[in-house]
Formats: sequence, structure tokens, C-alpha cells
Amino acid sequence: MSTATVVRRYERIARPDHWIKNLFVLPGAVFALALVEPLALSWSVVGKALLAAVATCPVASANYVINEWLDAATDKYHPVKRYRVAVTEGVRGRYVLEEYAVLALVGLALSWPLGWAVLASEAFLLVMGVLYNVRPIRLKDLPFVDVLSESINNLIRLGIGWFAVAGHWLPPASLMIGYWMGGAFLMGVKRFAEYRMIHDPELAGKYRLSFRHYSMRSLLTSSGLYALLSVFFTGVFLLKYRIELILFVPFLCGLFAYYIAIAFKDDSAVQKPEKLYRERGLMGYSFGLAVLFFVLLFVRMPWLDNLLNPTLLPLR
Repeated sequence: MSTATVVRRYERIARPDHWIKNLFVLPGAVFALALVEPLALSWSVVGKALLAAVATCPVASANYVINEWLDAATDKYHPVKRYRVAVTEGVRGRYVLEEYAVLALVGLALSWPLGWAVLASEAFLLVMGVLYNVRPIRLKDLPFVDVLSESINNLIRLGIGWFAVAGHWLPPASLMIGYWMGGAFLMGVKRFAEYRMIHDPELAGKYRLSFRHYSMRSLLTSSGLYALLSVFFTGVFLLKYRIELILFVPFLCGLFAYYIAIAFKDDSAVQKPEKLYRERGLMGYSFGLAVLFFVLLFVRMPWLDNLLNPTLLPLR
């Protein structure tokens, strides 16, 4: 076997095609710009936000590497993941651990210039990868805990973006929890679509131990709960910090509904979020939502302040 073939094998388990998920770092920087008064948009701020996103890529890949290695024994029961290189060709544990160490060190080194808060957040992302994948803890085997623990990575990414440009300030708790629950919704719907595609509870349980305790009803119901919690905490954040964004909430609810509808498609793209760009309707809706969000984040509408004043109108 040629060296190039071996290198390609270990490159694939790092999943560079999943790096697009690290765009979730950038909203943290945008929120920091909007909420922390001393900050102003500059090339320096843009550079820090982009460096934070780049630094998160090798850290995330380090987690993917151990994920593919440790999941090879169960991925063979999945209709699609059974074709992963770790299943079909195998990988050596020594090389996996060396690759993990290199990727982790590169990510931490890149985050170092951004300050200790970003560095600690990247380290936290690595710790969550270990807790999620490695026995005896292996959170991914626990029902509901698997969704909540994996979606914490979204919260961490938001924090990385925030701390990259506002390292001396803490992001609002309501924003962080809302972002976390939004990630839990995405992950819960992904689990639902995956369980629905396998369409065999026994086989699904062999692929993922947590599926032994799930049903399509419980997965869809819990996803609905995560969506409601996300909207609730997001609403708390908006009322406290940016009342204009309250106009964004109905469209956010529409996005959640749209996403659930996509989950019912055969071989739904929600199982592979990195492939969601193929859903043109969803991409168009999301782009419009992003534009609306950006406008409402930076344009003041004083008349909306009346919503904060308790007012009872007499019945005539």
C-alpha cells in the first residue's frame, strides 16, 4: 500500500468536509460586536473571528478522528456509515492517537494568540469529544444525554467566537442556553431522521446504544421540547438586550418547522448537516433569516420599547 493511500485514509477520518460547521463560531463574534459597547467593526476584529473559526477546525477534526476509530465496531450496522474507511479498511490505534495529538496541538496553538478564554474553550471542546466518545463514560450511549452533550459543542463554538473579539466579557447566559438548545434541536432531529431511515429498532440499537431507548415519537417529541426551550431563552435574551430582534422570533419558529419537514424525506440531509447546502429552499430561507437578523441586530426601532411597558387598554 502506497504512503499516499495511507495518508488519504487518515485524512478522511479527520472529516475536513465537516469544517463548514465551524461557521457557528462567527455568530459569537457578531453578538459580541453588537452588545459590547467598546467594540467596533475593524479588520482586526474580522481577523480574530476568522482565526477562531480556523483554529476550531483541527480541534473538531481531532474529535472526529477518535469518533471514527472508536465507532468502527458499531458503524458497520448503519446503512451509510458502514462504508466509512475505519470500517472498510481499518485504522491503526497508534496512528489515530498520533493524528489526534497533532490536530489538537495545532488547534490549540492557533487559538493561543486569541487569549486564554479562547484557548480554554478549544480545550473544553476536546474534553467534550473525549467524554462523548471514550469509555467508560461515553455519553453518546446514553439516551437524551447524547443529544444534549453533543450539542454543547454549538455552545462552545459560540463562546469561541465571542471570546475571540471580547475576551474580557462573558456572553449572556440566556443567549448561550438558547444557542445550546437550538443545537440540541438540530441534533435531535438528526437522530429522528437516522432512526427513521434505519427503520429497524433492533438494528438501530446495534448501531447506537442510545437507540435502544428511543422511538420515533420520543425523538420527535424531545426535539420539539428543545425547539421551545431555544425560542424561550432566545426570547429572554432579546427582551433584555435587543428588543428589535423580537421580530425575528416568528421566522425562527418557521425555520424549526421547515427543518422538521425536511427530516421526513428519504435519506434526509439533516442526517449530514454538512450536506444541507443541497436543500435550496432551506438555504434560501436561512439566508433571508440571516439578513433579517443582521438588520435587526444593528438598526434601532425605539417604538418597540413599548412592548416592555405593561399596559392595559380599557374596554369601551
